[in-house]
Amino acid sequence: MTNTTSSSSITTATAPYPWLVADIGGSNARFGWVAGADQAITHVHTLAVNKFETPIAASENYLARLKEQLGTTYQPPRCAAFAVATAAGQDQINFTNSHWGFSRAHVQASLQLERFLVINDFEALALSLPRLQASQIRAHDKLPEHHGTLAVVGPGTGLGVGSVIETRHGWIAIPGEGGHASLAATDDFESEVLSRVRQEFPHVSAERLLSGIGLPVLYRAVAHILGTATEALSTEVIVERGLQNQDAACRQTLDTFCALLGSFCGSIALTVGARSGVYIGGGIVPRFGDFFFNSRFREKFEAKGRLQPYLQQIPTALITDTLAALNGAAFAIEQSEAPVTHSEA
Repeated sequence: MTNTTSSSSITTATAPYPWLVADIGGSNARFGWVAGADQAITHVHTLAVNKFETPIAASENYLARLKEQLGTTYQPPRCAAFAVATAAGQDQINFTNSHWGFSRAHVQASLQLERFLVINDFEALALSLPRLQASQIRAHDKLPEHHGTLAVVGPGTGLGVGSVIETRHGWIAIPGEGGHASLAATDDFESEVLSRVRQEFPHVSAERLLSGIGLPVLYRAVAHILGTATEALSTEVIVERGLQNQDAACRQTLDTFCALLGSFCGSIALTVGARSGVYIGGGIVPRFGDFFFNSRFREKFEAKGRLQPYLQQIPTALITDTLAALNGAAFAIEQSEAPVTHSEA
C-alpha cells in the first residue's frame, strides 16, 4: 500500500474520526484515510474495479491492508464519503461505466459507519477546487481565483462536469450530468465528425467523444474523414501514437479532442458563470503533456462570438494532483451535518 499524502490539509470538523474516503470511477477506486482533525489524507491506495464484485469488497480489502499496516493503532472508520462516477442522491447507486452497484444503507451497515455520504465524483472534485494550490495544477496563463464560481470538466473513463459556488455559508458544489449534454460542432470538420458518429449513435453527447470510452469512437470518425484505414485501437494506443506522431489519424484525433473539449468547456463556463476559473480534471488530459497546452483548446474555449471578451478573462488550468477528489470527499464530510448516532469515546 502506498502512503501518499495530499498537499491539501483537512481542517477541523465535528464528524468523528477516522474517516474513509474514496474516489470511485469506472476503472479504478482510489481509497484514502483521514486519521484526525487537521490531518491530511494518507495511506492512499488504488484498486481495480474489475477485481472486486462490489465496493464493499473493495473497501474491506483496503481496510484489511490498512489494519495490517497500522497494527494496534488501527481503528475502524467512523465516517466515510464515496465520490462516485454516476448520479448520487438515492439509496441505490448504479455505475454507468462499470458493473458496480450498491445500496447506501447496506454499505453503511456493512462497514458499521456512523456517517456515510455518497456524492457525485465531480461534486467532490468541485469541492476541492477552492483549496487547490499552484503546485497542484498547471494553468494556461493566469491562475484561477478562489472566489465566486468555479467549474471543472473531467475526461476520464466517462466525462464529468461540476461546479462550486461561494456563498456566505461557505462553498456549495452543484452536481450534474453535463457530460451527457449534446456536443456541438464549431467548424466544418467537426460537423463531419459528428455526422459520422451519428451513424453509430443516435445521440452524440460530449462523453461520447470526450472520454476514455469516446476516444476510439472519435478516432474511427476522424480516420473515415481522412480516408485512412481504421484499426481496433484502444484509448491508450491512440494517445501514444498521436503524441509520438506515428499515425496521422491518431494525431488528428488528439487535435480534434482538444478543440472539442475547449469549446465544450467554454460552453460550461458560460452556462454556470464560472468567471473565476475552469479546471480540467480526469485521467485523460494529463497524459497529453505539452500537446494539450499547444493545442487549440484555449482558442476554442474563447471562440464564442460576441462573448469572446468574457471568455478571454476566465482562467483555465489542468489539475495535476490525483488526490483532488479525495480532498473534496473529505471536505463533504467536514461540511456534513448528519447526526452522530452515539457520543465519541
